[in-house]
Amino acid sequence: MLDAHPQIIKGREVVADDWSVLRLAETDAAETIEVPAGKIIVPLTVWLAQRAVLEARAELGVWLAPDERAESIKDDLGRFAVIAIDFPKFTDGRGYSTAFNLRRRLGWTGELRAIGDVLRDQLFQMQRCGFDAFATRQDRSIHDALKGLSVFSETYQASIDNPVPLFRRVPRETLPASSDVVSQE
Repeated sequence: MLDAHPQIIKGREVVADDWSVLRLAETDAAETIEVPAGKIIVPLTVWLAQRAVLEARAELGVWLAPDERAESIKDDLGRFAVIAIDFPKFTDGRGYSTAFNLRRRLGWTGELRAIGDVLRDQLFQMQRCGFDAFATRQDRSIHDALKGLSVFSETYQASIDNPVPLFRRVPRETLPASSDVVSQE
């Protein structure tokens, strides 16, 4: 089954999406499913089962399920135009760690797309973990979801988007030397 979104959020704007996501039905086998021509993002299981055939394709992406590790594609990163991470339900946050690991540990610099049950409330934190493209739920307004990227003006923690925590970014007053402190006894 192909899952196509007419539009996605990419680069902090709504753009046309020319990629399709291949999803396996319960009766489909990764080894035998026919991968259509065109810009297609295949499940990791299909990539692993059909690698010999798929690696010749110029425009190919792969998507990872929440229980799949980014390290499983570390030697293949150069073959993909896009990597997507699936969020099968809003409450499953494992994809955040996968995105962080792809960016920080594996050095992925290409498009990193969130797919599945992606909602406005998640976009700001997804961006902080390294996502730069978002295929939001089609039953919600993508233009409303775009506002989720600018919910906060400042962050405290270090992350992919800003590796320096707030306490290191804001100048602090220096404390007086210990000899300048007057005892209050």
